[in-house]
Amino acid sequence: MTVSETKKTNAVCASCDIGCPLVVESKDGEVVKIGTHDKAPIKDYICMKGANAHVGFTSEHRITKPLKRVGERGGDSWEEISWEQAMTEIAEKLSQVVDKHGPESLAVATSQWNTSNDNGMGRRFMNLLGSPNWISGVALCAGNTAAVNRMTYGWFPYADFKNTKCVVLFGHNPRKHSWTPIYHKVRAAQKEGAKLIVVDPRRSSNADLADVWLPIKPGTDAALCLGWLNVIIEEELYDKDFVRDWTVGFDELKARVAEYPLSRVAEITGVDEELIREAARVYAEAESACIPWTPITDQQRNSTSAIRLQCILRALTGNVDSKGGDILHGLNQDIMLEDDLELHHMLPQQQKDKQLGADKHPVFTYRGMEALKEPAKRVWGREYVNLLTGCFMAVPYSTFRAMAGQGPYPVKAFISLGNNSLMGYSNMKLIYDGMMNQDLVVVHEHIMTPTAQLADYVLPGDSWVERNTFYDSLGWVSAIMMSNKAIEPPGECRSVFDFWCDLGRRMGFEEYFPWQSVEELYDLRLEKLGISFEEFSRTKAMNAPKLAYKKYEQTGFATPSGKVELESSILADLGFDPLPYYIEAPQPDADYPLMMFTGVREDEFFQTGQRHIPVLRNRNPEPKIFLHPQDAEALGVEDNEWVYVENPAGKVKGLMAIRENMPAGVVRVPHGWWRPETQQGKEHLSSAWEISDAQLTIDDVAFIDPEQGIPHLRGMPCKVYKV
Repeated sequence: MTVSETKKTNAVCASCDIGCPLVVESKDGEVVKIGTHDKAPIKDYICMKGANAHVGFTSEHRITKPLKRVGERGGDSWEEISWEQAMTEIAEKLSQVVDKHGPESLAVATSQWNTSNDNGMGRRFMNLLGSPNWISGVALCAGNTAAVNRMTYGWFPYADFKNTKCVVLFGHNPRKHSWTPIYHKVRAAQKEGAKLIVVDPRRSSNADLADVWLPIKPGTDAALCLGWLNVIIEEELYDKDFVRDWTVGFDELKARVAEYPLSRVAEITGVDEELIREAARVYAEAESACIPWTPITDQQRNSTSAIRLQCILRALTGNVDSKGGDILHGLNQDIMLEDDLELHHMLPQQQKDKQLGADKHPVFTYRGMEALKEPAKRVWGREYVNLLTGCFMAVPYSTFRAMAGQGPYPVKAFISLGNNSLMGYSNMKLIYDGMMNQDLVVVHEHIMTPTAQLADYVLPGDSWVERNTFYDSLGWVSAIMMSNKAIEPPGECRSVFDFWCDLGRRMGFEEYFPWQSVEELYDLRLEKLGISFEEFSRTKAMNAPKLAYKKYEQTGFATPSGKVELESSILADLGFDPLPYYIEAPQPDADYPLMMFTGVREDEFFQTGQRHIPVLRNRNPEPKIFLHPQDAEALGVEDNEWVYVENPAGKVKGLMAIRENMPAGVVRVPHGWWRPETQQGKEHLSSAWEISDAQLTIDDVAFIDPEQGIPHLRGMPCKVYKV
């Protein structure tokens, strides 16, 4: 009798979207431990979500066989069927929808990891079918930032933490169990003498460690950046050579910035004038400085302007693609990219023109990216650069309106892949109406999420310990890693790659989906390197081109002008203000006297995930509503007491958490809450109707960024009262 041994497998964690390299230990076909590598710097790159991921994958809640709805939608009645039956029926019903309403009547919603795992097959299928209506959570998180950055200087940069002398965190609060690698990189930079500037309404853990903390009013980031630029330009702290040689629109920008003297900025932001001036000087006078990406500026009324202003700050101080600044990695030319596999050139222009939301909010749509095709080919060698999958999206709220029967044409088929769409975007009630109005809803998931509870078919997905993955950071950085399968998926769980290839063949696109396995495609993607997937996985940790700085000196920037566009020619041609601005969102009043920010992630969970993992729920069993003691006393509410937070969109319930580090007048609402253990079906949705913050988001014109059409989550009027 042989004694089984523990096997160790290198993998890339998908418990959030950062992608930490980990080691999976398995025995007898089961994962027994997930841990870190033993060498710095990645030996500390693990959080409680990653360490406990395998507990979730063996949960009693895991779906392991395809399910078909029985009875009315949302009635919580299912029958198990085979994959063959499920895919046959899905293809037949999708064909009926397309025949009746056109290919644009299909909408697909996905997430960063599911898009990465499908290797471009989802967009490939949609472009062959003829639908431009692909949406993703990256519309609210990094993908939209990538699109706006491309408009300014042709790429989405990544902070050079290792060499920087100054780090600026806009509302971002990396911690040991949230944004773990960024937490360690910031701490390491500080240890080497880098200054830390934190912009955050809360006295966060990073604010406590900062050299300068600016306690800003929620949602006023763009105004603060304009104030910094006022100081930098007025005091001539900018890089005059770079501005002269590599920017356009400086004089126009200077005139716009003059409209925001520090007295006005201080009034808007609530930050003292001298503190604003001090922070601007610390940033501009640093030998090098970086502004790492933050989701906070992705989710504001002035998101496009705030993102552009961060780009402009980098440019004016000479911190674009420079050592210790923010690096434009560019494409890894040694591999086949997902951009090459997505076949955007196969989607006819008349179908691109139908992309929902592109008429009013074009920034990250095909229409918005059109002017970047020639510059991208000039600098990066291809017209379509779908950076972080955020550059050719439909607008989510426009898509859900069309699904609900309020759009320019019907959307009657909806496929949701691992992103709990019902709770992942703004206006949950609208999304619910849209899903209930569909002829076909397909969900690919691990567990029965609120979104899955409204599906016609629920297909069981595999997990990151159960598949091989070609990890390329969705093109953001040029390094690639391989995540290797540790165990086989349970039951009939299958990947999104398998789903799209199967559906593509059934819909008549056999020649475009020739691969019999994802590993066969990986071999093709690695062909230029002269190595197979199997050999790469066995012999290499990663592949990355040698990092170079100031690449623009040889190629120019991938913008229409070839320079950093301080005044955007693209936005001007689209009919928008080509210069950044600040417009105030609605403010508190007598009915809603407090200011709320939502979308906050907690250490134990990522987005709407992990609530079914007991060890994590035991640490954080219920949603908490955070409030300053002064406000709690005025409202007569006590710590750990159930309260409602209400605004014009709706109300949600949570446990009161009174904290001194909260600013007075501000309410913090956590993101993504539901209870998988509670009653399912459309009336309950596992408590989502009771506690999901998606019910508080508003897509009214006063609460959306006009260029992108994304919601304002950082400063909405609200009220709090006892349950």
